[in-house]
Amino acid sequence: METLLKRCRIRSQILFFLFMHLQLIGSGAAAQVITSRGTHGNYLTIQLGSIRYCFPHRTHDVCFFSGAHLNPVYSLSLCVLGRHPWRKLPLYSLSHLVGAFLGAATVYLQYYDAIQAFSGGELLVAGPNATAGIFCSYPADHLSFWGGLVDQVVATALFLLCCVALEDQQNGPLPDGLHPVLVGALILTMGVSMGSNCGFPLNPARDLGPRLFTFVAGWGEEVFKAGGGWWWVPIVAPFVGGLLGTLTYEVLIEAHHQTTPQSPQQELEEVLLKLSKIYSKQK
Repeated sequence: METLLKRCRIRSQILFFLFMHLQLIGSGAAAQVITSRGTHGNYLTIQLGSIRYCFPHRTHDVCFFSGAHLNPVYSLSLCVLGRHPWRKLPLYSLSHLVGAFLGAATVYLQYYDAIQAFSGGELLVAGPNATAGIFCSYPADHLSFWGGLVDQVVATALFLLCCVALEDQQNGPLPDGLHPVLVGALILTMGVSMGSNCGFPLNPARDLGPRLFTFVAGWGEEVFKAGGGWWWVPIVAPFVGGLLGTLTYEVLIEAHHQTTPQSPQQELEEVLLKLSKIYSKQK
């Protein structure tokens, strides 16, 4: 059995990210609330379901939550900062997209009967019996085009600023297991404060993958026409906001770290941290 398990072990990080990105819990929570018409959960349970755990291991290749390399926006930000190779960005992004598509397909299969009963057999994007919102983002009735664009730029900028801050060693090393908790709390906080406009997608792959699935699964062209052609906003705006948040942190905070003299104890801790990273990579 041990030999069989070794042979079946996934060695490709791309495959690892693909399977970890599956949105089973997030979309599953939304499906449960919507198809039960609020009798089995509410908005808060959807936000709790949006928190997706990953390895509690702190490296730039296997990071903590969906805000790390499970989000193309974060990967792009690291590439711009020179902390991640550009050649890996297309593969990472494609794996996220495929993983999100498969995750949406799995949720649809699991909740097929509930979705059919709720919608009366008609797959709708808008209206009281709409079910497309289970899988991807759509703007609220009150939201204008520019309002949605600003919403996503601001939300993603804040999200990436906080993620980069947690990765900044100059802020003081945190125990590895604490990072998932902090990013999870960040996602939950954003959900309960910035989710009413369009559901705070924050992740282009997380929105586009399920949208492509709903397009081929029966919801049709309306998934791209709804909201005045809203579909491209949660794809483009997060990249703009992510870069804005990352650069804001670099300019206003990280660029000033070196102006503060380090104590001998801090210098020793920094050396030990670098040595531990080298040792971890060698392992």
